[in-house]
Amino acid sequence: MTEHKLKTWVRYWDAVASGEKNFEVRKNDRAFQTGDIIVLEKYDHERHSYEMESFEIMAKPKSIRKRVTFLLQGGAFGIEPGYCVLGLADIE
Repeated sequence: MTEHKLKTWVRYWDAVASGEKNFEVRKNDRAFQTGDIIVLEKYDHERHSYEMESFEIMAKPKSIRKRVTFLLQGGAFGIEPGYCVLGLADIE
């Protein structure tokens, strides 16, 4: 099991945070595996900056931790080769 930190655009981060979105489409340049942990860090791509937790002394990007429960490799079902769809679930 590996932990991956990933920049995530604000609108997609918000959808994961609300529970509306339970998957990620990503370039599979990290050899994602079922059981891996992904840490989605809220990133404003227009300003090229992270949204930070303001209540912490040592500010860190706002993040969500999820477990990869399913991995759909690209090359089929309209997903480009080299990309994948990650099914996400809360970490128990």
